[in-house]
Amino acid sequence: MATLTFMTQTLFDHGASQQLGQVLSMHGIRRPLLCTDRGLVELGMVNDLVGHLGNDAALTIYDGTPENPTQAAVADAVSRYHDADCDGVVALGGGSSMDLAKAVALAVTHEGDLIEYTAGLGGVEKIGEVAPLIAIPTTSGTGSEVSSGSVIIMDNGEKLILISRNLVPRTAICDPSLTLGLPPQLTAATGMDAMTHCIEALLSPEVNPPAEAVGCDGIKRGIREGNLQRAVRDGSDQDARWHMMMAATEGAMAFSKGLGAVHSMSHACGADQNLRLHHGTLNAVILPTILDFNRDHVGDKYARLNRAMGVDASADPADHIRELNASLGLPANLGEMGVQSEAIPALAQHAAKDVCTFTNPRPASVEDYETLYAVALS
Repeated sequence: MATLTFMTQTLFDHGASQQLGQVLSMHGIRRPLLCTDRGLVELGMVNDLVGHLGNDAALTIYDGTPENPTQAAVADAVSRYHDADCDGVVALGGGSSMDLAKAVALAVTHEGDLIEYTAGLGGVEKIGEVAPLIAIPTTSGTGSEVSSGSVIIMDNGEKLILISRNLVPRTAICDPSLTLGLPPQLTAATGMDAMTHCIEALLSPEVNPPAEAVGCDGIKRGIREGNLQRAVRDGSDQDARWHMMMAATEGAMAFSKGLGAVHSMSHACGADQNLRLHHGTLNAVILPTILDFNRDHVGDKYARLNRAMGVDASADPADHIRELNASLGLPANLGEMGVQSEAIPALAQHAAKDVCTFTNPRPASVEDYETLYAVALS
């Protein structure tokens, strides 16, 4: 039986962030906690956002979001929420800030250790209504503003997923103007994160044709129409930024039917707080390896993927992604990112139990993941 699910109300266009005050009022939020990072504070984006609040909202700021959000950071933000008697959460930033904000909205309304609510421990059924949450992305990558998931490094060192329809933000405010001027490397990495979401969703064996169509549209916007390459070349290209933010949002809509082994491997690598690896870059680097691995298990979907990317139906999509990564200035392998072969056994164990592996079109064992990491390393 197919389950078709699309998520939330989204305000989308240049200047949409100016509607924040009205959105907060609509949801009855008067004392929001803003979850963001120090970089956005220093860039003045938080001050710009405050100017759109009006006089009815008293904002409390938490700017300690790490590059890969941790359970400890969630606990710090929860303390700030309670100290200020907040009544809702606003996320401003990339996927890290949005994931942290979702975990905060959960933690302030549920008792017990956060790890108890992770998907691998049956947490989906335990998550009830959370604090009202508004999400404002400042990158075009994760699509977390419209998704039901949050990825957090737990106190035990594992990078695990919280997932529930209750974690979907009440409203997403997608303002492509907030991404203007992002540096080329971050634009490339987040853009390939969005493309990986679209591609893995298309390849997932779950039945959801509308989600596949949305994913293919995202791939077309990003790769075939060249908006990702354009945004990397010229960060001030408003049209390219608009299409890349739409592609990122579409990626999260599409992965309502699941992701795959690329994300399982990325989550394992991203749990290393010494390397502090960027999730989107990891996805880009690992994607060709998994495309090779899945090749004989996807039916006609590689031909469909190629059409969406604008290449010949008989072309090798893994090679095309490798060439695209190189043209965007992204690393060629995990070794260039600092991952060491000695880490492979632990990474493989982590990846094999990550929930994304269960919707990969080809089953992957611990031994398979050891081989895949070895390939992706070189």
